[in-house]
Order: sequence, then structure tokens, then C-alpha cells
Amino acid sequence: MKHPRGRYRLLSAFLFVTLTANFLMAQKVREGSVPEGQQMVPTGKGDAITVAAEPADANAVGQAVVTGNGINYHGGPVMKGTVPIFIIWYGNWNGTGSNTANTRSVIEHYVATLGNSAPMLIDSTYGDNTGNVSGNVSFGGSIIVSSSTNLTDTSLRSTVGNAIAGGKLPNNPNGLYFVLSSSNINETSGFCTQYCGFHTHATLSGSDIKYAFVGNVDRCQSGCEIQTTGPNSAAVGQGGIDGMANVMFHEASEAISDPDLNAWFDTSGQENGDKCNFNFGATSNCNSNGLCTSAGTSTKARFNQTFGSHDYMLQQNWENKNGGACVLHL
Repeated sequence: MKHPRGRYRLLSAFLFVTLTANFLMAQKVREGSVPEGQQMVPTGKGDAITVAAEPADANAVGQAVVTGNGINYHGGPVMKGTVPIFIIWYGNWNGTGSNTANTRSVIEHYVATLGNSAPMLIDSTYGDNTGNVSGNVSFGGSIIVSSSTNLTDTSLRSTVGNAIAGGKLPNNPNGLYFVLSSSNINETSGFCTQYCGFHTHATLSGSDIKYAFVGNVDRCQSGCEIQTTGPNSAAVGQGGIDGMANVMFHEASEAISDPDLNAWFDTSGQENGDKCNFNFGATSNCNSNGLCTSAGTSTKARFNQTFGSHDYMLQQNWENKNGGACVLHL
């Protein structure tokens, strides 16, 4: 990934947290810790690095840009219109536990129905000088890359690039490409120890491609799942579907509002999803009259969103209006 002032290493962390009954948010940089003449910018992994402050852009704030709500606009583009989400299923998704065809089916249905849902419309409060995010996404298709090899940041980029260059997925600079790895696969830059997922971008096949990594969080349930059995779990103790759906929402919200890591983030370098990390707001419990699976119902799993004939447990997102706050819907 390139920064306008040169290449820098992707630093870690979405802030890995050990979840208890209380939900911990990502750690913020202390006031006054950024030297004068410098600023904090996001890496896409939920943390930030300090770089020389860019000069003020006289054209940075236009009619479409709303500011003053606890998150700042830095002049970069947002993703407008309907954003297609493509999925690369990496690893073994015909295996055991939550590494199954059922997980693939539920997640693809989730993506297909996420557009214009209450949580996704929160992103419509973000814009650039030419317009606002629509809050609409679509499912653009998926492929399976069977492998037992761990991912690195470099091989992750290559996996996305190869899918596009080989014609398996379209070349769409307004699309978002998710690499979802099975629970036996590690992303060696810090999955399960420093982050649960991340997003970034790179020039691939001549286009500025936005992509994200989310692993099957059953690999590290105590750190990346709010509950080990969710409303869509196929069996008790298999929370991968719901845990991944939550991380995907976090990363999609950030990628759409800050695709090139130069649009929307606060003074600590936190993007909208980071500001509400593992903050779920009001929740309900699965019951026999609801949409949860039998496993979710038996454990009274929690949920806070319903769309597409499914219940989901998704973190709140930062609303860029009304002074700014973590909300479940507009």
C-alpha cells in the first residue's frame, strides 16, 4: 500500500480484545500525543500511524461533505452508488465445524440482503465533494480458492489480484473484495492476535482495488466473537457465521467511507467502525417464535438486527450527523 508521502508498512491491529460481559472499544490515542505538524492516519487495521500533516486542501470541504460530528474529512473519495461485494472463499470451506457450505450460503445471503439495511444506511451520512455514500451494496459473486497455505499481506493481495487478472472476478474499482479464510488458515500479520479483520487497497490490473480480509473467527472465539453461539449457528459453539458477519460489516462500513485511507477518520486515526468497535447497543434474545437456528434458540443467542429473514448481531456504526454517535440505525 502506498501513502502520498511514500511507502509504509501496514501496522497491526483492529485492537484485539478479550471479550467478557463488557464490550471493549479500540484504544484511543491520548490527547496531546501527536507531535505538532503531524497527524494520525489509519492503516485499515483499526490502528493508526503518525505521518507529516498534509497541507490544507482548499477544495476538501464541498457541499456534499458534512463535518463536526467527531470524525473528520481528509479530502479523499468515498464509494458511491451500489457497491458490489465479491467474496473469495480461501482455504477449506467443505470441512467441519463452521467451515462448511452452509456458512458460505448464509454469508452470501447476508451480503445479498445487507444493502439499504438499517445498519448499512448509516454509511450514507458520509460523502465527498461529488456526493454521498448510498448505503446500498450488492452481492457480486464468489469463487473458492482451495488452499492449506497461510496468508500474508503480500499473498492476500496476490489472491485478489489473481482472481481479477484471471477473469474469475470482474475488475471493478467501485467494488469491495473480501477474502474469507477458513479457521485453519492464519493471516500472519496478526489475525487473532492483533486484529479480527482489516481493509486496504492496491493497484491491481490497472485499477484501484479495495479489498478486505476476514478470517473465520472460530479460530479465536474469545477475542473476535461476542458469543460462541450466534443466531445463525448451525450447532452450539460454532459462532463463525455470526462473528464473520459482524467483522464484515465493520470492514465494509470503513472501506466504503474511507476506501483509500484518506477520507474519513478522527484525530486518532480511527475510522467509523473503529469508533464503535464491539459496541452492540440494545440486543434481544433468540426465542422459539423468531428467526434463529435451533442452536441459537437453545442458547438464547443475542441479536440486534433483522433483515433478509435472518437475525444478526452487528456492532454499531458511527453516525456522521447529530454531533456523532454509535448507532444501530439512522
